[in-house]
Amino acid sequence: MHRVRVVDSHTEGEPTRVVLDGAPDLGGGTVAAQARVFRERFDWFRAAVVNEPRGHDALVGALVVPSVERDTVCGVIFFNNVGLLNACGHGTIGLARTLVHTGRIGVGRHRFETPVGVVAVTIDAHGDIELDNVASFRHELDVAVDVELDGRTRVMHGDVAWGGNWFFLVSDHGEPIELARVDRLTSVAWAIRDALERQGVTGKDGGVIDHVELFGPPTRSDCDSKNFVLCPGKAWDRSPCGTGTSAKLACLVADGKLALGAEWRQESVIGSRFVGRMRAEHGAWIPTIRGQAFVTAESTLLIDPGDPFRYGFGS
Repeated sequence: MHRVRVVDSHTEGEPTRVVLDGAPDLGGGTVAAQARVFRERFDWFRAAVVNEPRGHDALVGALVVPSVERDTVCGVIFFNNVGLLNACGHGTIGLARTLVHTGRIGVGRHRFETPVGVVAVTIDAHGDIELDNVASFRHELDVAVDVELDGRTRVMHGDVAWGGNWFFLVSDHGEPIELARVDRLTSVAWAIRDALERQGVTGKDGGVIDHVELFGPPTRSDCDSKNFVLCPGKAWDRSPCGTGTSAKLACLVADGKLALGAEWRQESVIGSRFVGRMRAEHGAWIPTIRGQAFVTAESTLLIDPGDPFRYGFGS
């Protein structure tokens, strides 16, 4: 019986499952190198941890691995129902809360190595966690795409931006951002992603745009905007999305709509909130995202060699 020790949490509604023990040996080296090994040789482990029957489509996994970077707590590899993620903002905040829960770290500032660079979190005594993300930027402005939806073609416009993952940020979609409409929002966002692939719209160096972010007016009086984020694997983000909010901040600063150091308050489709700001550092823009995470379970996953669905099923 293969045993995998995990701790579950949610960050502003979006679930994270941190794998603490029981993962395969990825051979060491940088986290990016370990992620390549994970992707090429151990996809069964990814599926076993986050897919049904042990998980579900919205669940994001966070595998704790060794780091080669100085002054880091550990490395982390994020994954979801269909594959590995470059980075994950809500997952990093969830990882920090989990490591506080297990006694590995405490209040203060801590650094983690991800496949796309080192990020840092600052944990305060009141439950808030701030994430200093990787440098974020807008790659293309106001890209037009022909979206096939409801039996006709609609032209929509969006920005291509990097916040640790590649995003297409759209405001002229014409849909209310409401929890009761997540099925419709999913269909619209998926149609946009199909259009991006058909038209060959990519991020820098051909990076696949695997996240689509729809924006609308906020419901909360203490927020500036409301979003719906569709992730790879067709799962929608319950949180405002840490990497997506980072991409949004980059676009706002590029447009002159947000001053460096000023706060942007991003509401999610379920009504949770991230507060973000941007600073300049060594010629790049570094986003900081603040939110809260809560531990929901401590578990041992059992992978029975006789179970025909031991490696999960689903997407």
